[in-house]
Amino acid sequence: MSAPMLTPLPPPHANPHGATDWTVPVGACDSHCHIFGPAARFPYLPGRAYEPAETPLERYRQMTRALGLSRAVFVQPAAYGTDHNAMLDALERGQGAYRGVGIVDDSLSHDDLAAMDRAGFRGARFNCVGHLGTRPGHDAILRVLDRVGPMGWHLVFHVDAASMKEEAAFLADLPCPVVIDHMARLDAGYGLDQPAFQMLLHLVMLPHVWIKISAADRMTQAATLNDAAPFMRTLANAAPDRTLWGTDWPHPNSRWMPDDGDLLDLLAAAVPELGRRNAILVDNPALLYGFDRSAETIDEQ
Repeated sequence: MSAPMLTPLPPPHANPHGATDWTVPVGACDSHCHIFGPAARFPYLPGRAYEPAETPLERYRQMTRALGLSRAVFVQPAAYGTDHNAMLDALERGQGAYRGVGIVDDSLSHDDLAAMDRAGFRGARFNCVGHLGTRPGHDAILRVLDRVGPMGWHLVFHVDAASMKEEAAFLADLPCPVVIDHMARLDAGYGLDQPAFQMLLHLVMLPHVWIKISAADRMTQAATLNDAAPFMRTLANAAPDRTLWGTDWPHPNSRWMPDDGDLLDLLAAAVPELGRRNAILVDNPALLYGFDRSAETIDEQ
């Protein structure tokens, strides 16, 4: 029996606006984004859970030109599994302006990982959110760490409130840098006092844990987007030198499609202090992902 046809996800906002009444610094990094396609060249994983909108590198660059972003960290989406060819192509074309976070398991050889490292991969990501597939076990995660840790890679965890509760002790004890994606996809409607946010805040205060104050659109609805700002502000205050920001473009599986310019302006509202905001956009990602700050490597597009 053939697999059921999937309805393609909606495309991202076609004409996002730039920063409103503030200047995006040179070298600003989108620390969480994805590319999909062209599918004819980079086919998706059979049996995938969703059908992406085709959003290749050229389409991504249209968005970054509008927002004034010049560096990027592409994160391997579940729809590609461990086939990183689309990202390897993008990293090569970026000529130093891009980095990558991959999906790593036992199927990848030593030579595969070495090639990814040379291309600019700096982390391995684990999906712990139910709709994206089976959650990896701790033994599997530690095997990956044994392989990528010597290359200086970090581990990235895509969690929600339920899985964070189950994984918190494990994340706290890991002997490497840990990045938590998307503010753990918490529901802004429950406020800063919700137990899940307090658990996240405790994790972020640990010296090896980094946080992405990204995907605010996953926390709330369009009319209440500003409700995510207090979460962003509190996390950035807790770990100013370990906070990252990203668009999450093209927003796969989001409940609604945001204007990426609104997400950028939300960062400015949540982190109004210029030095701290510039650290989130420039200095922190340069440190974690190894961008050449002296050369100010940027995407010439």
